[in-house]
Formats: sequence, structure tokens, C-alpha cells
Amino acid sequence: MTADATPALVEDGQRAAAGPRVRRGSAYPRYLAGKVAGAAVSLLAVLVTSFFLFRLIPGDPVKTMTGGRQVSAEQLAAYREEFGLDLPLWRQFTDYCGKVLTGDFGTSYQFRAPVVDKITEALPNTLLLTGTAFVLYTALGIFLGTRSAWRHGKLGDRVNTGLALTLYSIPSFWLGLLLIIVLSVGIGPLPGMFPTGGMESGGEEGFAYVLDVAHHLVLPVVTLVAVEYGQTLLVTRSALLDEMGSDYLTTARAKGLRDDLVRRRHAVPNALLPTVTLIFINLGRTVAGVILVETVFSWPGLGGLFYQALSVPDLPLVQGLFFVFAAAVILMNTLADLVYPLLDPRVAR
Repeated sequence: MTADATPALVEDGQRAAAGPRVRRGSAYPRYLAGKVAGAAVSLLAVLVTSFFLFRLIPGDPVKTMTGGRQVSAEQLAAYREEFGLDLPLWRQFTDYCGKVLTGDFGTSYQFRAPVVDKITEALPNTLLLTGTAFVLYTALGIFLGTRSAWRHGKLGDRVNTGLALTLYSIPSFWLGLLLIIVLSVGIGPLPGMFPTGGMESGGEEGFAYVLDVAHHLVLPVVTLVAVEYGQTLLVTRSALLDEMGSDYLTTARAKGLRDDLVRRRHAVPNALLPTVTLIFINLGRTVAGVILVETVFSWPGLGGLFYQALSVPDLPLVQGLFFVFAAAVILMNTLADLVYPLLDPRVAR
């Protein structure tokens, strides 16, 4: 064997030990395409489900729209023809799919207005309520979750975990009704301090209007924060506990770093993947709002609108809202999947 062949043999050995070479930049596009395709399939499933599911609801939308008045068979037939309810089910489905692809969800039976207009009108109110609650319960859950995990087994951890589990298990509508009784109506010597429902008292302008809306916002936001923060706390706590036994944290402590720096700079960032998923899913739910909470507090958002439409049933409005709710969650879940490789490149491999 010549001396010239030795470097080549060494290089071949290094390549064999390193395993097969993976081309950089090729994994993430495939990962991206797979996630986008999965989201498209999910949206298609939602489209089909939203059409057929709500047609299982008992009741005749046309008779409900007449409000119990005496209506002739000819008038009922004219209503059904106006809204396309006289067509075969397969024809209604194909018409519905064709309209949805162009952004047209049809016309609401009870409001006699385009479904898109009703959704656009109620969406800002829902985002105000659920967006405010989302910011508060996410920050509170992450803060208390990290503190509980770092002080695992101590009194503060047991109190935080027990309170979070208790509030998370309480139905949101029951807690909302309880807050209305105690803080709106008043009980015993405690007077009512907040409105029982609605978004505004009416007649206010400028800064007084902002204060009025904020006053109406307190109880529904407190209800959502109390019920939802526990989930974020428990997920953050569990993920951080899994990280606390890692060798790199022991090494960081051995280098003389304080515990709070080890937690903030090393442990928490590596434990955020499950929490990121939950944050994006909850962010998608902010579009849907919380139907029961908006109904209990008579909040004029998408959740209350969905409840109204479901009671008729107003099929175009119910279908449109259901599709928007599901699409928001699917979109946020897909974005979470796309953010994962930026936090941990191993995910896309």
C-alpha cells in the first residue's frame, strides 16, 4: 500500500463512520409539504362534516322561520325553493362546496343576510374577549408552570397544581353563572359590581365607551382565564420536569450559573415544544371563542351567534361558523408544526 492511498482510506473510513450523508435543506421542504397536505385533507373533511352533520338536527328550518304562524303549503314550498332546500341532498352538497370555494357561505335563514357579513360583524367582539383572555391565561400558565416545576413537591407547587386541576375541571358556564350571581346580582352584604351581560350599556362615547366595554369584559375574561390557565400550567410544568434531570443542566450548574439563569436560559426554552403546540391551538380557538361563555354573558360574538343559529337551525350560518372555527384551529396547528423545526431541527428529519 502506497503512502498516497493512505489519506483516501482515512477519508473513506470517516465517511463510513459518519453514516449516510443527508443533504441540507431537503428535509424541511418535504416536511412542509406533508403538513400542508395534511391540513388540506383536514379542511376537506371539515367541509364534508359541516354539511352533513347539522342536517341530522331535528326540526324544519322553514317552519321555524315562520315563527309558528299559519302558513300555506305553497308558501312553505316557496321558502324551500328560495333557500334550495327542495333540491336533492347531493345537489345541495355540490352547490355548497362550489360556493365555499369562492368564499360564499350562503344566506342566513333568520337574518336574511350573507353569512360572511354576519361572521365579519361578530368576529371583532370575539377576538376582543378571547384574545384578552388568551394573553392572560397563557402568561399566567407559563409563569406558574415554570415556578411549580422548579419547586417540585413544595407547598407552592402543590397549591398551584391543585388549584389548576380544580378550576380546569369546572364547567365554564357554571363558573360564569356563579360569578354573575356573586359579582353582578350581589349576594348578602356583597353588592353587584359588574354587568350581568352584554358588551356595552349604550349611550357612551370616546374614553367612556372604552371603560364601559372594559367593565363588561371583566367577568367573561375572568371566567375564561380561571378555566383555561390550568391546562397551560400543567403542560409547562410536565415538560419542564422532564428537562430538569438532563445532563446539560447539571453542567450549567457546575459552571457556577445561578438556578434562575439555568431555568430561564437553558431549561425553559428546551421545554417549550409541548407548550408551543398548546399556545397555537388555543390561538386558533380564539377565533371560535367559547360558545357557552359568550352565551352565558350574552356577549355578541361568534360563539353566541353559533348558539342562535343552532337553535333554529340556521343551516348556512351554522355550517359557515363551524367551518371557520375548525379552519382556524387547523391553521394554527399547522403553523405550530412549521415552527417546530425552527425550535428543534431534529423534528424535520
